[in-house]
Amino acid sequence: MRELFNDFAQWHQRGLRVAVARVIDVEGSGPREPGAAMAVAENGEVVGSVSGGCVEGAVVSEALAILAGEKSPGIITFGYSDDEAFAVGLTCGGIIHLFIQPLDAYLANSSVQSLAERTAQQTPVGLATIIEGPHVGSWLIVSPQLPPIGSLGNIELNRIVARDTLGELEAGTTGVRHYGADGQTTPEDLDDTPMVKIFVESFAPPPHMWIFGAVDFTAALARVAKILGYHVTVCDAREVFATRRRFPMADEVVVTWPNAYFESHGKSLTARDAVCVLTHDAKFDVPAIQGALGTKAGYIGVMGSRKTHTKRIERLAIAGVTSPTDLTRLMSPIGLDLGARTPEETAISICAEIIAQRTGRQSPSLKDASGPIH
Repeated sequence: MRELFNDFAQWHQRGLRVAVARVIDVEGSGPREPGAAMAVAENGEVVGSVSGGCVEGAVVSEALAILAGEKSPGIITFGYSDDEAFAVGLTCGGIIHLFIQPLDAYLANSSVQSLAERTAQQTPVGLATIIEGPHVGSWLIVSPQLPPIGSLGNIELNRIVARDTLGELEAGTTGVRHYGADGQTTPEDLDDTPMVKIFVESFAPPPHMWIFGAVDFTAALARVAKILGYHVTVCDAREVFATRRRFPMADEVVVTWPNAYFESHGKSLTARDAVCVLTHDAKFDVPAIQGALGTKAGYIGVMGSRKTHTKRIERLAIAGVTSPTDLTRLMSPIGLDLGARTPEETAISICAEIIAQRTGRQSPSLKDASGPIH
C-alpha cells in the first residue's frame, strides 16, 4: 500500500472519496502476496493491483458499491476461474481473500499521512486493521518507541494488538491474527467472546545486504540485490577500489576494515539481512566472517572454492572461530548450484540461495554438494 500513498493524497486534495482493497490471505497458488493493494476513487480512477488483472474489474465494482453505500466494508473471496463460463476468478487455481474499505475518515484525520511519513522516513511501522468483528475497518498504527495512532475500539485490544504487531514488524511478516473482542488470545478465553479478525501489515524498512570486497562480482551482486529491494552497502578497506564510480548502484560505499564496520553497525542487522564476503584476502575475509557471526544476520555467504574454504576454516580456527554452530551458518561455497560462471550469473545464484534459505526451501546449495563448483 505504500506505493499508493501519493495517489491517496492527490485524490483527497481533489475532494474524491477513496476505497482500498488489500490482499489479506492467499490459499494455494496466487498472483500477489498478502499486503498487495489496489485503490479506487469514486470517479473510477484506479491504481495498484491485487491479482495482476484476473479480478481487478470485479474489485472496482465492489469498491464503488462500498463508496456508494450499497455495500458494507468487508472480506471478498475469489477462487478458480472457469474460462469457458467466463467466470471472474484466478486462472492459477488458487483462492485470494481481499478486504475492501473506504479511506475517507483516515484521510481526513491524517492517519494515512502519518503512515506515509513513517514509511518515507524508513521508520518501521505496522498497520493493524479489523477485517471481521466489531468496529470493522478500524486502524491501529504501531511503531517501536512511538505512541500508537488510532484505535480498534477497545483499550485492552489496542494494547495486545500493538504488542503483537511489534513482533510481526520485527520479523517483517504480514498476515491475519485472531483475538477476542477484549484482546483475549488463549483458546479457553476465546470460547465466550466474539471473535475479531485483524490483518497486521508490516511496513518494514528494506532489508540490508552488506557486501565485503570491491570486486567485479560485487558490482553484479549489488545490481541484483537492488532489484530485490535490498539496501546495499559495499565495504572494502582499499580506497582506490571502493569508490562510488565503480559501484553507483550501491546505497553506500564504505572505505574501512570489516571489523571496524561491524563494531559500529553490526547490532543493526536482523534475520532479514544478508552478509556476503566476496574477497579472497585472508586478512580481510577472516575479520569479515568473525564480524558477521557476531550479528543476527539471517544469511552469511562466503565466496571461494572448496579448497579455499577448507583453508579459510583453518584460519578461522586460529582466530578462535571453532564453534560448529557458527561454522554451520556459513554458506560456502556461496550460492545455489546453478552452474554459474559470470559475475551476473553468480549474483543470481547467490540471491537465489538467500531466497531459498528465507523461505525454507530445500535447494541445491553449493555448500551441500561435492565436486568442482564450475
